[in-house]
Order: sequence, then structure tokens, then C-alpha cells
Amino acid sequence: MFSPRVSIYSAALSLVVATGTLGVTAAHAADKISIMVGGYEKQIYLPAKLAESLGYFKDEGLNIELLNEPAGVDAENEMLAGAVQGVVGFYDHCIDLQGKGKFVESVVQFSQAPGEVELVSAKHPEIKSPADFKGKNLGVTGLGSSTNFLTQYLAVKNGLKLGDFTSVPVGAGQTFIAAMQQDAIQAGMTTEPTVSRLLKTGEAKVLIDMRTMDGTRAALGGTYPAASLYMQESWVKDHKEETQKLANAFVKTLHFINTHSAAEIADKMPKDFYVGDKEGYVKALENGKAMFTADGVMPEDGPKTVLAVLSEFSKNVQGKSIDLSKTYTTEFVNNAK
Repeated sequence: MFSPRVSIYSAALSLVVATGTLGVTAAHAADKISIMVGGYEKQIYLPAKLAESLGYFKDEGLNIELLNEPAGVDAENEMLAGAVQGVVGFYDHCIDLQGKGKFVESVVQFSQAPGEVELVSAKHPEIKSPADFKGKNLGVTGLGSSTNFLTQYLAVKNGLKLGDFTSVPVGAGQTFIAAMQQDAIQAGMTTEPTVSRLLKTGEAKVLIDMRTMDGTRAALGGTYPAASLYMQESWVKDHKEETQKLANAFVKTLHFINTHSAAEIADKMPKDFYVGDKEGYVKALENGKAMFTADGVMPEDGPKTVLAVLSEFSKNVQGKSIDLSKTYTTEFVNNAK
């Protein structure tokens, strides 16, 4: 027979247990900072794994857990849900999220160019510009990802409407390659080392190259700050000491990148990141190393370019009043030791 007294006691006991568990979890969370990386084998996000490999997190007394998530949009959602404290992903999410009423800021700006390449399958030589995307399936890491943003921009800028093509979430690395080999996508946007792997086999050709500053300006109209460490503004405000230590570690890492050769940097990375071709990995890094900032500071003209790009197609920012000063901070990188 159902007893109200037993039910009340059980509920009270559950509350005590839940509160105790919550306390343990909170204490554990205070010790460990989880950072989700939008594919940490990608060279554009190299500073995350490199900082860990060089021991810079430990030098700062930080307990950092790096988690891998191939699509940046999923990493962003994990952060908003409180599952992780930060994301290594593209700065454009900070602007996109403000358009949705969520305040997220780039704390350390890793790069000033996307490091992305629009590749066209060798089976489709008819695609000579983004204007030829009509009716095609285009590979992106995930829907709502930065590769999706940039793909939409390139198409719209070249006279297409968003419904004229299909964005297909295929991730990066082997899943991207397989999608192109199987003709599931006719073109797609990806990064190193995936780019070099497809070029080496002759299965794809470069349509638009945003691995360099010149290529980025030509495609997007200016400096395009991309890879960054971004976090919720509220978390940064409540954890200034930890945020400063993170900035210290990443600024040291960026300095290492800027003062060492591609081969020396590659030696510090996990061997499986080479995907069986260390020489190709080093060459790709050599060609793209200039995308990284030397000090983690946001390029002055960068945020305006990113907003202009998103404003071309995104309903999240079109007609919205975006305060760019709240999408990034230089406080911590300026004070980095």
C-alpha cells in the first residue's frame, strides 16, 4: 500500500544524496577545466594539443582535460550546457551566439586566417567557382559549424540562394575523404592534414584557399580571426585567475609556434596526427604556420570582417545590434606572463 510518509522520507533522502553528489561534482569541476576542441588533430587547432604536450598547462598548475569533438557547433552546445568550460573553435561562434542572446568571448585568439580550403572532387571539373555550387552537395564538418558558415557565405556572395545547394555534415579526416570518394559530396571545406591527403592522391583540387592571409583577404574581404579559445563571459568573470593561467599557457604556445620550425612543432605532436605521412604533415604546417598569431591578441580589423561575412546570410545576426567589443577580450593575453 502506498504510504505518503514513506514517499516524503524517500524524497528527502534523495534530495540529501543529490545535494551531496552535486557538492562533490562542483568540487571536482573546480579542480579540472574541460576544454572541448573542434577536432584536435586539425592543424588549425594545433595550439591545444601542443600546449598540453609542452607541459604549459601543468606549469601553470592547471588540470586541463582536452575533449575531442569533430564539429565545432557540437562543442559550442556542450559549453552552453555546462558540460565543458571552454571551446577551442572558431571565433565566429561568439558573434553568432550573441545574435541568439548568449554572451561568449574569445579569450585567446589563435589565428588570423581560417586555415580552410574549399576542395572540389576531381570527378567534377565543371565546378570552377562557388557560382557552380548550384544543385551540389557540399561537405562541411557539421550543420551550424564554421565550415558551414563560410560555405554559405561563398555561395551567397557568388549569387546563389541558401536553397540552391545542400550542406552535408561529413566531419573531417577519413569521413570527409570517404564522402568525396563515394561522390556523396562534390565539393567541401576542410583543413590540414585532410587537404594535403586529397591533393596528394589527386582526388581533389583547390577551389578556394584560405590557409594564407592573402588567400583569406581575397575570399573574405579582410583578416578573418578564426581558431580561438572561447568561453562564456559569465565563467570568465567568475574565474579570472584560471582564465589568466590559461592565457599564459596558450600565449607561450603561440610564441613556441612562431619561434620554431614546422618540423620541431610536429615532433611535439602525437604521431597518429601525421596519418602515416609525417613529411606531408610538416610541409602542410610549414605552409600554414603564418595563420597563427604571435601573441593571442585579436587582430584589430578582424571582428568587423567576421560580422560582415555572417551578415551576408545568417538570420541570427541580420538586423541585430551586435556589440563586437563583447565577443572577445584582450585583458588576459595582454597580462600573459
